[in-house]
Amino acid sequence: MEFFKIKKDIPFMSYGKYTTSISLVTFILAVFFLATRGLNLGIDFTGGTEIEVHYSHSADLDSVRKAMAAMGMNEALVKNYGSSQSVLIQVPLKQAKGSKVGLKVFNGLCQAEASDTHASFAAVCPQVVRSYCKLRAQQDPGSLAKYDQDWKDNDGPQLDCASQMPADDAKPMAILSSANFVGPQVGKDLVNNGLLALLFVSMGIIGYLWIRFEWKFGVAAIMANLHDVVIILGFFAFFQWEFSLTVLAAVLSVLGYSVNESVVVFDRIRENFRKMRKTSVPQIIDNAITRTMSRTIITHACTQMMVTSMLFLGGQTLHYFALALTIGILFSIYSSVLVASPLLLMFGVKREDFIKPEKTETEHALP
Repeated sequence: MEFFKIKKDIPFMSYGKYTTSISLVTFILAVFFLATRGLNLGIDFTGGTEIEVHYSHSADLDSVRKAMAAMGMNEALVKNYGSSQSVLIQVPLKQAKGSKVGLKVFNGLCQAEASDTHASFAAVCPQVVRSYCKLRAQQDPGSLAKYDQDWKDNDGPQLDCASQMPADDAKPMAILSSANFVGPQVGKDLVNNGLLALLFVSMGIIGYLWIRFEWKFGVAAIMANLHDVVIILGFFAFFQWEFSLTVLAAVLSVLGYSVNESVVVFDRIRENFRKMRKTSVPQIIDNAITRTMSRTIITHACTQMMVTSMLFLGGQTLHYFALALTIGILFSIYSSVLVASPLLLMFGVKREDFIKPEKTETEHALP
C-alpha cells in the first residue's frame, strides 16, 4: 500500500555527513546529561513503599500531597491510577523506612480527609477503627477508652472505642487497598537485570542482522538503535522525569521497533544491489529509502496515534511510558533513515558483499 508515491529518489546520502554530525552532537549531549544529572530512578529501583488508596469520591491530589508533606514525606509521588478515585502513593526509602509506613500514611490521609470533610475519623475509615478497637478489646477489655501508644506511633488519632465504634455496615470513605515495600537490594537487582536485558537484546540484534545481511549492517543498525536509547535516557535525565520499570519496558520496545524499521530499509538495499547493477551505492541507498518512505509514514503515524492517546488519556501511570515511546518513535525514524544508512557508506558497503563478481572471458580462458 502506497499513500505517498514519490517518483524521484530523494538524495538522502548527500546529506549524510550533516545528519550523522547532528546525531553525534545529540548523542554527546545525552551522555553529558546522564553523567551530570543522572536518572531520577523510581522506587522500583531505589526502594521504598508503594501505597494504593481508594476513595468513595474523586480524590483531591493536592490535599493528599499536603497531607504527605505534613507527615514529612514531601518527596512522595502522588498520582491517580485506573480512575480518579484511586490514588497511588510512592514514598522513597530515604524519607520513610520500616514495615508500618503504609499504616502511618493511611492514618494521616484519613485524618486529613476527616478534617477536610468535617467528619469523624470513624466515618472516614471505619474499618480501621473497627479492627483496632476489636483488637484492643481482645487484648485488654478495660482499656477501650484509653489512648494506645502503638496507635500513636503510627500517627493515629485519639479514639474512644466505647463511643466511636462504627457499625459493621458502615461504608468507608477511604480504603487502604495495598501497601508494598520494595527493599534497596531488590531495586539494585532490578537495575542490574534491566542493564543485562539491554545488553542481551543488543547482542541478539547484531547477531540476527549479521546472519541475515552482513556484519556492516549489524554494526550500523545497533549504533543507530542505541543512539535512540541513549537519547531517550538523555531526555529523562535532563528533565528529571521519573524512570521506572514501565519506562524501561518502553525503552526496550523502542529498541525492537527501531530495528524493525532498519531491517525494512536494509532489505530493500540488498534487493537493489541485485537489481540495479550499474548504479552507484549512494543512489542504491537513496532509492531504497525513498521506496520505503510511504510504509514508514503509515506505520509510524498509526503507532503514534495509539501512543498519543495513552499520553493524554492514559493518566499519570502511563504518562512517562507513552512519553518514552513518543521520543523513541520520532528518533527511530530519523536514525533508521539518516543515521544507519550513512553509516553503511562509511563502513564501505558494496555490491560484492552480496553478489560475487562475474568472471570475464579472459578469466574463463585461463587454465
